Amino acid sequence: MPQMLRFRSQFNMWSYFIALSLALGMVIDPVLAQEQPKPRILTVTGQGTVTIPTTITQVSLGVEVQGKTAGEVQQELARRSSAIVTLLRSRNVEKLQTTSITLNPTYSSDRDGVQRFTGYIGSNIVSFRINTELSGRLLDEAVQAGATRINEINFVAADDTIATARQQAIRNAIQDGQKQAEAALGALNFTRRDIINIQIDSDRFLPPPVNADFAARSANIAVTPVIGGERQVQAFVTLQISY
Repeated sequence: MPQMLRFRSQFNMWSYFIALSLALGMVIDPVLAQEQPKPRILTVTGQGTVTIPTTITQVSLGVEVQGKTAGEVQQELARRSSAIVTLLRSRNVEKLQTTSITLNPTYSSDRDGVQRFTGYIGSNIVSFRINTELSGRLLDEAVQAGATRINEINFVAADDTIATARQQAIRNAIQDGQKQAEAALGALNFTRRDIINIQIDSDRFLPPPVNADFAARSANIAVTPVIGGERQVQAFVTLQISY
């Protein structure tokens, strides 16, 4: 009888130990403590490109005036700038804004290298957007209204067109990445499993801006031709695939 009691006591203690171990998340069997093998991961980067036509011209132009006094320069600058802005608003340009206003003294050097004050030079630069088909004639009209500088021209597409192209570029990049993964795993006789991570890195590539930094020409010249061309929207997608 004492042996039976001793056995029951040991059995109860062992049962208590097992229950406590399970409650604390302990693993008793050393075989279960072995870590499961981690999945192997293949990382690939796919690229997608979509070409879209440019339909909008973004222009930066303005007035540059020289004179003996600051007041004289500023007054003439204001007069010409107002005429240009009035013209641009009448043509319903988009995103019209002033980008730069400057007024600085000017100097000249004599034979001895001594600088002498000669007056002032001022400029007023504005930027705007307009349909590319209308941009050439508007540039000519701006020159007639008093513009003396055309600083920069960029060709862009409408925002909704760019957004649609970006989504398609992402889809193309994903397909490209999957094809790369299938080719690599197939060559090594591995079986593809799941995509465990996706990273999207999209960017927009514009053609180089057309620089047109020149003085105003005669109003008798024919309409200035402006040709927009195309631009590319690219996206890069990095996929991590288990196998």
